[in-house]
Amino acid sequence: MSTVLDETVLEERPEVDLSVLAAPRAEREGPVVLALDIGTSGVRSGLFDNRGDEIAGSQVSLSHEFTNLASGTDSDADALIDFVESALDIAVARAESFVSRIDYVATSCFWHSLVGIDNKGRAVTPLLGWTDTRAANAANELRSKFNEQEVHPRTGARFHPSFWPAKLLWLRKDRRELFKRTVRWLSFSDYLFLQLFGDANTSVSMASATGLFNQHRCDWDREFCEGLGISIEQLPEITQPGQTFQLCFVDHVSRWPVLDGAVWFPAIGDGAANNIGAGCAAPDRVTLMIGTSGAMRVLFTGNPPPALPSELFCYRADRDRVVVGGALSDGGGLYRWMKDTLSLNYDGDDLEQALAAMEPDAHGLTVLPFWSGERATGWSTSAQGSIVGLTAQTKPIDILRAGMEAVCYRFALLAKALDKVAPQATIVATGNALLSSTAWAQMIADVLGRRIELSEISEASSRGAALLALEAAGKIDSIETIEPEFAAACEPDMARHARYAAAIERQQKLYGKLI
Repeated sequence: MSTVLDETVLEERPEVDLSVLAAPRAEREGPVVLALDIGTSGVRSGLFDNRGDEIAGSQVSLSHEFTNLASGTDSDADALIDFVESALDIAVARAESFVSRIDYVATSCFWHSLVGIDNKGRAVTPLLGWTDTRAANAANELRSKFNEQEVHPRTGARFHPSFWPAKLLWLRKDRRELFKRTVRWLSFSDYLFLQLFGDANTSVSMASATGLFNQHRCDWDREFCEGLGISIEQLPEITQPGQTFQLCFVDHVSRWPVLDGAVWFPAIGDGAANNIGAGCAAPDRVTLMIGTSGAMRVLFTGNPPPALPSELFCYRADRDRVVVGGALSDGGGLYRWMKDTLSLNYDGDDLEQALAAMEPDAHGLTVLPFWSGERATGWSTSAQGSIVGLTAQTKPIDILRAGMEAVCYRFALLAKALDKVAPQATIVATGNALLSSTAWAQMIADVLGRRIELSEISEASSRGAALLALEAAGKIDSIETIEPEFAAACEPDMARHARYAAAIERQQKLYGKLI
């Protein structure tokens, strides 16, 4: 059931057996927000009060390793729906220990996913994520048919297999039967809302990261869609300002009674939510995030940049706010792969201390950190990871340190491109992989030659979704008034910065030869 704030449109709702509703546990002044953060490797949730502060002890975190979203192969959209609903079961059970009601539900979800549905609203294609590189040839085909330098500033997306245009061309050619059976193309969050509310609408934020959205007009890019042979009617309808949803199916209301009557806001992209949650909603602060992947982003109110650097993307948080930045396909995922594969024998904090004690770029290795392919800055459709310079004296920890430094070098290139949009903004570090490693944070400060503020917010995407929902509901004046909370800061060592500058140049030379 879809509603619009201040102009509420209510559909007839099925009768609910009130005997299944949970008894109230507690009363709390002000609205309560349940925030869901749906990632490529798990679902997190938490309760937030009317100031956007997390209610201590309400957080739930679940991993969904059974999906293949992080590996770049086919995933089952319905299996992920079931998992999200199971996560909601646990989140609601936890919430009922703290509150008697939930007023709002806010959702952040991974960007760039694609699933096709039939006329019965069921998935007929696998769920494709941003790590899927099978559409690489299709991305190259786009460059032969369209002028990327014209399309990129309009859509905010380069021609790359992570976005919808290349995926759709690949599906049309290699999965013809599935393509023919599809009547509408959705992001995963759109598919989730279809199952929960019967509406296959999408938010401006989710649509903006597909590669088919005109960032200036805040609507589907009709010219590009027509050139691709995709009808606008095959794409989800974009939600209107103030549009919200409520549970209306009997089984959902009885399953989650504390959510009965709660207002659900359209899902927003996890990257935009991360900036907001970290207190980086103005151009004087840039978020540097390392989770499974990595990103640097600046969020600001106004229009997209008139000239978008080729290294960067441009998406939206909502109709008024733009997100400009770049994404790395490898971050914490590469760290975990190396740590597991290299069988590093360190206990507790010993590995962190050993990494911190190592001299910069002393291992003699050059790494291209493209285990999951490359997005920013080069947006190569065929990049793969490589390690050059191995000798009999190379130790496993040398390889790990080199991999972490290599990711930092890609951030240095991103920072240089972002300075054209937000010159010398304060850099705020977020993401569990980065915040759990002071050694890595110090590497980034030294590589960039800039002070790095470490965010205190461990779940910035959940908090960001909650804050944007509170603003939309009129409960806080503006997300721009939310100040960042810093745990500490890393000051750069400029002598190390000079050594790293030479290492960046060496990495770029290898990039030029191999990619």
